[in-house]
Amino acid sequence: MQIDIKQPILHKNDQLADQLRARFDEHHVFVVNLLASPGSGKTSTILATIDALRDEFNIAVIEGDIASNVDAEKIKAQGIPAVQINTGGACHLESAMLKRAIDVLDLARLDLIIIENVGNLVCPTDFYLGEDIKVMILSVPEGDDKPLKYPGVFQVADAIVLNKVDTLPVFDFDREAFDAAVERLNPQAPVFPLAATKGDGVEAWAAWLAEKIRRA
Repeated sequence: MQIDIKQPILHKNDQLADQLRARFDEHHVFVVNLLASPGSGKTSTILATIDALRDEFNIAVIEGDIASNVDAEKIKAQGIPAVQINTGGACHLESAMLKRAIDVLDLARLDLIIIENVGNLVCPTDFYLGEDIKVMILSVPEGDDKPLKYPGVFQVADAIVLNKVDTLPVFDFDREAFDAAVERLNPQAPVFPLAATKGDGVEAWAAWLAEKIRRA
């Protein structure tokens, strides 16, 4: 006899996520769920995105980590509302966790919420949080073979950010092989090469996201 505990957990999560989606729709808030490995540059990408969009949109950030509030403090230092979620060991955010964070934000004053999910390329892909889009960040030092090793996260992504492209001369990263693998897995997802800490490539990524927000 086999007992499937995953489906009941996902069903309960999705029910609450649908309620969150209704709240976002009511207040016309666009929500981005960022998925990536630890060290890929999620926070630096968020900071660069904030800098590019803050003149047009009111932004808040929800930071998911196993422990600490380091990243949330970096966001707050830029004058942006940020809520820290510490999962205490869980490898992903769930809608019940997100609800507690949403409850302390003033949705009526926001246009965009960026969720920095826990650094993991597997678990977060299964858990819907009521977001409009999922965006996957891969950094050049992680290697061009990640789409082959973790196809699921690339398949669910609405866009892919290739971060730290300024390090391409240093690492053995085959850009053609990477692009071909992404094309096979998810031909609809645009790939945005950027170096978040230097601002390179941020304009194209931010313009794409801004258009998504305006159309929502």
